[in-house]
Amino acid sequence: MSLIVLATASAELELRIQRATDGACVTLPLGPLPHSSTALLAELDMDVPPSVMVLDSGADPQPALELAVDFHQQCPGTSVILVSEHGLEIGLEAMRAGVQDILHPESDMPDIRQMLQRAGDAAQARAVQPERVDAAITPSPVAAGRVISVVSPKGGVGKTTVATNLAVGLALTGRHSTVLVDLDLQFGDVATALDLDPEHSLPDTLYGPASRDTMVLKTFLTLHETGLYVICGPKSPAAGDSITTDQVSHLLRMLASEFQYVVVDTGPGLSEHVLAAMDDSSDLVLVTSMDVPGVRGLRKELDALTELGMLSGSRCVVLNFTDSRAGLSVADAQATIGSPIDISLPRSKAILRSINQGVPVLQSGGRDPMAKALRQLVARFTPEPVGTSKPVRAKGGKKVEGQPDPEPQPRRASRFARPRGSAA
Repeated sequence: MSLIVLATASAELELRIQRATDGACVTLPLGPLPHSSTALLAELDMDVPPSVMVLDSGADPQPALELAVDFHQQCPGTSVILVSEHGLEIGLEAMRAGVQDILHPESDMPDIRQMLQRAGDAAQARAVQPERVDAAITPSPVAAGRVISVVSPKGGVGKTTVATNLAVGLALTGRHSTVLVDLDLQFGDVATALDLDPEHSLPDTLYGPASRDTMVLKTFLTLHETGLYVICGPKSPAAGDSITTDQVSHLLRMLASEFQYVVVDTGPGLSEHVLAAMDDSSDLVLVTSMDVPGVRGLRKELDALTELGMLSGSRCVVLNFTDSRAGLSVADAQATIGSPIDISLPRSKAILRSINQGVPVLQSGGRDPMAKALRQLVARFTPEPVGTSKPVRAKGGKKVEGQPDPEPQPRRASRFARPRGSAA
């Protein structure tokens, strides 16, 4: 039988729950909620946590939500039910806190019994296959989407610019199909590049219910106006110190089970977190700048990855800031790297403007050579050609690419014209 515990300040609610459980519910002394799961269990003098914990939120749901989060961290096998009159208003936050169900205090007796039964069954199922907080020992979902890691041997080569434009370009081929992960744990600036002010960041997706349930995980993602989902980097370098490589691998597999494309903007170099991401990637995009230190750095990186046996999958080499006046030709760079240059991105004033505005070139619908080259990069990962659509206005007067061209006038129609509403 499930062990059900109730924490409430309401004698009326206590009576209703006791009737619903035929007196089998254990009730804490009436009063405010304990401040932690440890304090709650100490009050009960229990050696094991309950199967079902019913928390009465009262007028202020925040203490109950905080206690629910604590229960999921300390007692992951316990099913938490929140009693509240404001289920619709706090539903999303309750899901993020790991609450299994929200019970209205005036629910009918059959509804109460059914909810408690569901919670008890869920706890029993977790007892058969223990649910663990540590992602290192939690079975990962089966990946289905492509994981594309954008890497570089050094900073300042335009890696984040490439990653954000690639992600936006893929998102525009199908809304809500792509997620971008900022894995630069110290100074990631994907949020700046996309002009986002995220409520949640990478660490929020790695702990608690979000690390175990893809539905909860999605509530921590930030939605960009192009339809791209984003996990922004830690808000401070210290916030990323506790992130493990196992958590990174588990997160990427969870995302790949839900999204067609997972684009990872890694930190520079070959840190353990970058290697973990690469190990779970189906594709690598290797970026360097058109200068001697950058080209030689990429050669060293390729040699190191070859030694580690990590270049067996699909890869694309991107040479950024190409310029005929640089004193170094693409052929020279290719010879030094020892690998073909797949995409050459020309030096462009449009990139500096897009960075300062937080609007990627492929979002604004640029037509310069840089935008054309970025579309070629996106096209390597999509079944259909990219970039034949006309941008449309978005919020703030910005343009968003990915909408079909207006129907051509008959006198200007050609064999390339598409009917209204066709895919770009």
